[in-house]
Amino acid sequence: MHPLLFHIGLIQIPSYGAIAALGVLAALFLAQYTARLTHLDASRVWNLCVTALFAALVGSRLLVIVANWSALRQHPYWLLGLAMVHHPLVAAAGAIAAILFAGIYAVLHKLPLRATADLLAPPLALAVAFEQFGALMAGSGYGLEAGQGLARHWAVTYDDPLAARWSGAPLGVPVHPVQAYAALGFLALALSLLFWLPRNENRGDVAGVGLMAAGVIVFATELFRDFEGRGAFFGGAVDGPQLAAVAMVLAGAALLLRANKRQERNEAVNGS
Repeated sequence: MHPLLFHIGLIQIPSYGAIAALGVLAALFLAQYTARLTHLDASRVWNLCVTALFAALVGSRLLVIVANWSALRQHPYWLLGLAMVHHPLVAAAGAIAAILFAGIYAVLHKLPLRATADLLAPPLALAVAFEQFGALMAGSGYGLEAGQGLARHWAVTYDDPLAARWSGAPLGVPVHPVQAYAALGFLALALSLLFWLPRNENRGDVAGVGLMAAGVIVFATELFRDFEGRGAFFGGAVDGPQLAAVAMVLAGAALLLRANKRQERNEAVNGS
């Protein structure tokens, strides 16, 4: 594959970063459309998304700096290469920071939390689809060896030394294109949620189903990823992202349950 999209002199443009950035832009513009579908202020939704994006970038990079502080003190110029670091913990730190600051912004600017979560569900799924395609190009989160089975016919083989240097991808070994599996899953999820959003009458349902479906996609695709560096729990039965996927499913179920109870209360009040 192609971890380096192109370079201009000494300036290198990595495929992962470029495609992920394109996904962010697509998600931002899609959020403007979904804001109008849910009758919320598109300008405030834009500001919320930018705030969350900035928080995610700062949160993820701070984790990398803290975890590698001693090495960075000895080699300060390594700070320039932090954008090449891709790890589930880094992504988790960014996601937590984004959710925290997005929630604070929504409360301060009086955006309804459930409706805001609903309108953000399709753009977020679309952004992850782009991110996973970028990961496929870079070799980040690479798959297990394809072996001699049917998967051998669509396996990918990394041969660029940058894929090994930046992401640890094995060179010359056919592996599952697991990032493509995830990208297709999240693209299908984004389209499904986008189709359902204007037809949904119960706020919180789109976000709840989106969380549950995203958790299922993450858990299933992790079965085809190389587990190196992804953590092992319960004797290696699951890895870190799979634990996060279970938490996503539970959070989505809780959101659905709460939204349905709220709907039942409203119907009872209207009926009385």
